[in-house]
Amino acid sequence: KKEIQSAILKEDWGIEGDAHAGNWHRQLSLLAGESIDNVKEKIPSLAKGAFAENIITRGINLLDLKVGEKIIINENIKIEITRIGKECHTGCAIKTITGDCIMPREGIFARILSGGEIKPGDKINYEKVKDDYLSAL
Repeated sequence: KKEIQSAILKEDWGIEGDAHAGNWHRQLSLLAGESIDNVKEKIPSLAKGAFAENIITRGINLLDLKVGEKIIINENIKIEITRIGKECHTGCAIKTITGDCIMPREGIFARILSGGEIKPGDKINYEKVKDDYLSAL
């Protein structure tokens, strides 16, 4: 993965053109920048995208989120948390170097309920949004 300046999130699909997009439960991945920073203390040369994350957040405690909760990006994009963590693949270079990988504990996965364009610096409302609020939109 490489850093891009914008992306289109497609409803019930994922990021347009992304290899992991599709009609499944891991359409979008989020990882806290602070978690990546911790790994960079052990691997200073760690490149952006090393965890195959789609979105890197700052200032949000992603670990507070639970499966089924919904969050909003830029007031119009809605995503639903579908999974916390994923198994680290065999031969993970990060785990080999550090003895640990954050994705099984800290990777957050979601499906796109309502799409739109995202860019670095966009706002994420991580308040727990109730289903009745979303259905009223």
